[in-house]
Amino acid sequence: MPVYIDPPTWPGHGRHWSHLVSDTSYAELHAFAGRLGVPPRAFERDHYDIPSTRYADAVRLGAITVGSKELLRRLSEAGLRRRKPPTR
Repeated sequence: MPVYIDPPTWPGHGRHWSHLVSDTSYAELHAFAGRLGVPPRAFERDHYDIPSTRYADAVRLGAITVGSKELLRRLSEAGLRRRKPPTR
């Protein structure tokens, strides 16, 4: 099954970022991230944060580009969405 990536439009730490997700399993996502050379620390609850400099590499490796709303829909429908805990 494929993994999905949204365009690198999310600002943070002086860069722009994409989100990499699977609509099948976290195991598939972790395996893809490993092939891409993404460090485990880039995993956040249900996705990997991918810097814009690695976006083309992810697409070349087989990630399918979708918009952010589509990415979130696929993640949620797969039951893999993990929301941030409420802040106090």
